[in-house]
Amino acid sequence: MKQLYALDDQAVLPINNKNQYHDHQKSNPKFAILRGAVTVLTILTLIPLLYYPLLSHPSLLLSKPSSSSSSSSSNLINSSSSPDLLLTTSTSSPSTSIQDVVVQNSVSNVESNDKCDLFAGKWVWEPESAPYYTNTTCTAIHEHQNCMKYGKPNLDFTKWRWRPDECVLPLFDPEKFLEIVRGKSLGFVGDSIARNQMQSLICLISRVDYPVEVSDASKLQTKTWFYSNYNSTLSIFWSPYPVKTEEATPNSGRFNLYLDEVDPEWITHIHNYDYLIISAGQWFFRPSMFYENNTDLVGCLYCKDDINCTHFGVTYGYRRAFETMFKAINSLEDFKGITFLRTNSPSHFENGLWDKGGNCIRTRPFMSNETSLNGENLDMYTTQVEELEVAERDAVEKNDGLKRFRLLA
Repeated sequence: MKQLYALDDQAVLPINNKNQYHDHQKSNPKFAILRGAVTVLTILTLIPLLYYPLLSHPSLLLSKPSSSSSSSSSNLINSSSSPDLLLTTSTSSPSTSIQDVVVQNSVSNVESNDKCDLFAGKWVWEPESAPYYTNTTCTAIHEHQNCMKYGKPNLDFTKWRWRPDECVLPLFDPEKFLEIVRGKSLGFVGDSIARNQMQSLICLISRVDYPVEVSDASKLQTKTWFYSNYNSTLSIFWSPYPVKTEEATPNSGRFNLYLDEVDPEWITHIHNYDYLIISAGQWFFRPSMFYENNTDLVGCLYCKDDINCTHFGVTYGYRRAFETMFKAINSLEDFKGITFLRTNSPSHFENGLWDKGGNCIRTRPFMSNETSLNGENLDMYTTQVEELEVAERDAVEKNDGLKRFRLLA
């Protein structure tokens, strides 16, 4: 499971990741629902402890909780069936069947102007909840991504649900989602975490429809699927660095990054896409040589002391890469889509690195007092947000005030 779980180290970090981009006052209810779906995919795919590939209770629609449910949502339990600590749990009646895919909660004010910060909330323990899918029910999950075969001691990790403080997340409705994206295209750009997020979406939708793969055979890690019943396209563009990159020496693990040139593997294909979900992170911790103007060596990361150039920290190349990526998107005259930035995913392995004995056997999320966003992880998050702010200002000027970027914490 080396590239599988995205955020085992920061289950509750989104609680503190508030910013001006969390705007849920959308006049178009379909866009609001779509944005909610992408947001929830991020929560359920990237934030433990709904480890991939078994997820429980994702959602599309938002509604304000009633006063009664609000007042009763802070009960603590410590039963023999729950993990060995007190955790906040819901007193509502969650779905206990994988067959239940309809929206049960009230959605009467989905189109209202009520605000809800999806990232301010808590994990709740629901021991009776069932996974939405497993590696045996969804063919988009590969053999090496079999959680139960490679490390998980039990199914407790599937029994956690994210509950925002200010609204209810009803169950994901795949038919409603497909209707919303009818005739539209979604593209994920990034590394294995972006790929996992895309796989998760396919599995969530697989209850009602399965796509046909229409990938270019020459692009081994760039895949495209087509939902013929809905004329909808879903793609993953493999680009762990959003800029032009080459391995310095085969199998060396050291990369040459051309920080002022965007990666053609994705930028040349997105013109007609309606939505992009972009991300990048862990690859930027690898030894790298930084180039600009094609041949000018401007610095390096984790390089040998005898190399005569500036030795930068992690955020230098990270900032320049995102700056180049956003400028490239804004420069596309024929691209009219919405770009979602999914922020950096800290390393999730415990007791060692992914290739040094680290494991992913955790079955409960960290509580808010057990972890925090700090150090290089905080620096990378801040870098992304700052560059997104610049990109959005440029986009607003270019598009006569129309926003083209959204942030997923």
